[in-house]
Amino acid sequence: MQATAKLRHLRMAPRKVRLLADMVRGKPVGSALSELQYSQKRAAQPVAKLIQSAVANAVQKDPDLDVDALVIEKIAVDGGPISWKIQPRAMGRAFWIAKRSSHVTVVVGDEAR
Repeated sequence: MQATAKLRHLRMAPRKVRLLADMVRGKPVGSALSELQYSQKRAAQPVAKLIQSAVANAVQKDPDLDVDALVIEKIAVDGGPISWKIQPRAMGRAFWIAKRSSHVTVVVGDEAR
């Protein structure tokens, strides 16, 4: 059985979030959460919260489910909308700064699959 959770419009660049997604992909939920807990990356907290949400969705679907048997089957980080801001520079010039955001999708399932 699979359960999904999505986090949209996370105000972090997808490249930075993908580092953590690659670290936990395919691992059991317990070990993935413990790795994220001790990670120094700022994206670790929202990704851990999203994994906990996916586990809660799985338990909601099947109350008899063994939570220890859940594995992160798929975690995808896609680019979200980019907001632009202008940085004033010398002699009347302006530089554009891209503020990137991410969409993260997590699918957890039991090991039987």
